[in-house]
Amino acid sequence: MVSASGFLRVLAVDDEPPALDELAYHLRADPRVARLHTAGDATEALRVLRDDDVDVVFLDIRMPGLDGMELARVLRRFARPPAIVFVTAYDDGAVDAFDLGATDYVRKPVRAERLAESLRRVIGSRVVPSHPAALARAEEDPTIPVELAGTTRMLPRSAVRWVEAQGDYARLHTAEGSHLVRVSLATLAERWADAGFVRIHRSYLVQLRLIAELRLVNSGYVVVIDGSELPVSRRHTRELKDKLVRAAKQDWSR
Repeated sequence: MVSASGFLRVLAVDDEPPALDELAYHLRADPRVARLHTAGDATEALRVLRDDDVDVVFLDIRMPGLDGMELARVLRRFARPPAIVFVTAYDDGAVDAFDLGATDYVRKPVRAERLAESLRRVIGSRVVPSHPAALARAEEDPTIPVELAGTTRMLPRSAVRWVEAQGDYARLHTAEGSHLVRVSLATLAERWADAGFVRIHRSYLVQLRLIAELRLVNSGYVVVIDGSELPVSRRHTRELKDKLVRAAKQDWSR
């Protein structure tokens, strides 16, 4: 929870002193930060967290020893885990950050206005009452960091209609547009299977419940989602039909 005064108790962690100094400078300048701790590695960060309550940890990813992702996994096991904001020069940790429930994902070099936006998100996420139903909904609909006009936004998984492979990247299609993220389609297929996403082709992953039609065309089958036709490969056709039938039966039995 946010401290009683309404301001935040913050811990900034980075193994590079210049980067840590810059991050600390911007955080101290924000009036919502009541107290700031700094740490040069995960071990020092854990010592701070042992002795002081912290609302949010601004955390570098690539550090020697225990890296930022590993430290975040440790923090998730706390009885009252702090919010996590990853601050990194790389975009290849975005999906892991989303899996860990990060509040934000900020790219270096950091800018004061971007950190201000992160603090706003932290406050918004931490002051919401921890009602069990609300927490359950958050776990059922996690977010994934995406880039939009130079800013990282947290996109709810439920907004994704289908996913298209583009080399080592994946393009997430929503009702409003699309976003390119650095993760393979195979990885998303594995991680999102329990959320109803099914593989229909080596290049496509779709939300099963959004399929409006399965149509036979000259070259084979296609599915229709939001008016778009997506190809279904022969190896996935039988499995897809079975899943559609099972989903329909479940709907009828309700």
